[in-house]
Amino acid sequence: MTMDKLNSMGFAKPEKETRVVVAMSGGVDSSVTAALLHEQGYDVVGVTLQLYDYGAAVDRKGACCAGQDIYDARRVAESKGFPHYVLNYEDNFKESVIDGFVESYLQGETPIPCVKCNMTVKFRDLLKVAHDLGADCMATGHYIQRVVNDETGHAELHRAVDITKDQSYFLFATTQSQLDFLRFPLGGWDKSVTRQHADRLGLVNAAKPDSQDICFVPNGDYAAVVKKIAPHAENPGDIVHIDGRVMGRHTGIVNYTIGQRKGLGIGGGHNDNNDPYYVVKIDPASNRVLVGPKSALARDIVYLKDCNWLTAIPENGLSVLVKLRSMTRAVEATLFATPDGAEIRLDEAQFGVSPGQAAACYIDQRVIGGGWITGSDNKSMPLAA
Repeated sequence: MTMDKLNSMGFAKPEKETRVVVAMSGGVDSSVTAALLHEQGYDVVGVTLQLYDYGAAVDRKGACCAGQDIYDARRVAESKGFPHYVLNYEDNFKESVIDGFVESYLQGETPIPCVKCNMTVKFRDLLKVAHDLGADCMATGHYIQRVVNDETGHAELHRAVDITKDQSYFLFATTQSQLDFLRFPLGGWDKSVTRQHADRLGLVNAAKPDSQDICFVPNGDYAAVVKKIAPHAENPGDIVHIDGRVMGRHTGIVNYTIGQRKGLGIGGGHNDNNDPYYVVKIDPASNRVLVGPKSALARDIVYLKDCNWLTAIPENGLSVLVKLRSMTRAVEATLFATPDGAEIRLDEAQFGVSPGQAAACYIDQRVIGGGWITGSDNKSMPLAA
């Protein structure tokens, strides 16, 4: 290989001399990433993080989904013949992710622990491990694309080809220095291609289903995890209409999220049409859950903190597309930098904007960053009090 020719990881040297640390979760995506790079001749080192005690999270003995994931990752590495290490990062994960997850719910927010995990344990702590292992880069099984701009020479984040698997919303906090070191081999194809490679490579976890839950929240019961760590989360209080009427009682604000309409336990609708009630606001200070019609959820201004930007934001604002929840479509908006974060002015009002969620911003398919939602407003209608 001549020095002016780059390998697929972007280095001007043979694959066998290019060390790639692969973050292996035990799932099919990261397993295919590691096995493919090994097949291509790279010096692959697999690393799996022990992040939590699943049995402790659910307060049930004998529950060890995390242990199975580690075992699967180890078996893939052994079958292909590359080294694999398991690192115990439970303390880091609890401090950086779980504690913040619980506190966010207690503050009436709707947190996204997967983003916090990417920001801290995976793309901060694990990247340091990769550097310590002498890696040229670190690869993950995320569905997102890293594209080097020919004009600037800088790496950019772009949405995945398979939009149904695109994970860009969860990676908005990736910094430029991290992006320079990271690689995402799967972002340029559909998930079906990954499955085909898993079968072709004979991976032991080829048929393993995709995980649908937050890793430390089994069966999606986040409230159970919060209550176990913070029993006072079940403190009951009033459910109040935005006009001041007490509608009923709640069993703890942790059981409610902005935009929720099912399971409120207050029956009936709010007018002659029997339209449903929605959770409009959660007030931890007064321990109240405020409800009202869907129209009361409309927001066209969103405020952000702790932002990460991969491009400059002009003083007169930047036209962007923004995702305000992982499962919603990106909508048109104008982004403004502020002294303490950013302000997003939506072209059309959106519903269910919740503090604790993230706002990921795009220009076309490029991810330019984002921030954490602290609040929202509506120019034409005041917030519920």
